[in-house]
Amino acid sequence: MNSKQNKNFLTFFLIYLTIFLLWFLTSEAFDFYNAEQKLIIIDKNVNNSKEDSLNLDKYFSVYDKIKDNYYDFWDVKKEDLVEKSIVWLVSWLNDPYTEYFNPNENKNFMSSLSWDFEWIWAVLEKVDLWVKITSVVENSPAETAWIKPWDIVTDVNWTNIAKMSTTEVIALIKWPAWKEVNLVLKRGDETIEKQLFTKAIVIPSIAWKEIDDDIWYIWVATFWDKTWTEFKKELEKLKNKKWIIIDLRDNGWGYLEIAVNMLENFIKRWDVIAYTKYKDWKKDTYYSRSLWDLYNWKIVVLMNWFSASASEIFAWVMKDYQKAILVWEKTYWKGSVQQPIELKDWSMIKITIAKWFTPKDKNIDKEWIEPDVEVKLTKEDVEKKYDRQLEEAKKILKSYLNSTSMQLSIDNYKKDNK
Repeated sequence: MNSKQNKNFLTFFLIYLTIFLLWFLTSEAFDFYNAEQKLIIIDKNVNNSKEDSLNLDKYFSVYDKIKDNYYDFWDVKKEDLVEKSIVWLVSWLNDPYTEYFNPNENKNFMSSLSWDFEWIWAVLEKVDLWVKITSVVENSPAETAWIKPWDIVTDVNWTNIAKMSTTEVIALIKWPAWKEVNLVLKRGDETIEKQLFTKAIVIPSIAWKEIDDDIWYIWVATFWDKTWTEFKKELEKLKNKKWIIIDLRDNGWGYLEIAVNMLENFIKRWDVIAYTKYKDWKKDTYYSRSLWDLYNWKIVVLMNWFSASASEIFAWVMKDYQKAILVWEKTYWKGSVQQPIELKDWSMIKITIAKWFTPKDKNIDKEWIEPDVEVKLTKEDVEKKYDRQLEEAKKILKSYLNSTSMQLSIDNYKKDNK
């Protein structure tokens, strides 16, 4: 692979890091109930069964008292009272993935699920009062403006963002293309002002390359509609290879069905891949339907804190069936399924309707995937763009190739890299 190809690959690699941006955009990793599932329109006149009905007499009594007695009542927007009541009701469930979106928020949320982004191409993470730049995409507006990883954003477009959520900060920056963005950054003891413009880009879901010694590397951005066919296509190119690294870092959301389809390349026909269990005790079982020869490479799967949902299912199944060594740090532990339900006024509630379980019937929700080998990036690694996890994964694969035992390979690596 020549230098130009390497540069292009690095660009794709860094771009994929922004998939985390989508995940963080709504403070969760969005899981789709079914790839073909349609939004459900709820009619406000739907009758609940008696045992499930909610007595709202007290609520309306309080409202009437406020209306009759509150001095500034005529300055209050009744619509706001309703909206705030709904927001509180949903938030009281203490489920970060069950959320209410007003019509405008719903529109922005659904737009964020597109593969076309207009952004400055820097990955943000909430820290204390502000947000931190964790990485910058090569040749992006952020890189051109000399924005650096570890910069702290304090102001966006002359608005102080102290105590704002990452979602609110992103809303100040994103869309439309070529929108002017003015940032105030803290870099150590310095305060720096930057002016830049958003830019649109289209992102594929798979990237691959040969790295060295016949080690092949596939980076999976997300489990989206076309990811399975792209993945299968790349695997076919590599069917005569001995070892492969599958990188699921920063892969925070996607279709469970796509993860299942991808796993069918490694799990034999009729073996259980995953379960989803629902409130009413219903259980869906996902079996491998593989009709082709399985790939029996020695595999390392890379994961990190921002690997969630479908990527965690993929990793757990590979672990349960002893198909891969898992490398890096603990994952996000999200194993629940959300369904979007649209309301009459185009607002939306996104509700957790089920949870995922592994082939060994383990509920991964709020459960870490412990890596077989833990390797952490340092601040210096990020600044120098040195992928320590990938380099260590290559060492582990080489140990694995010379051993018939997965666990022995892990033990030997740990002994040699104390």
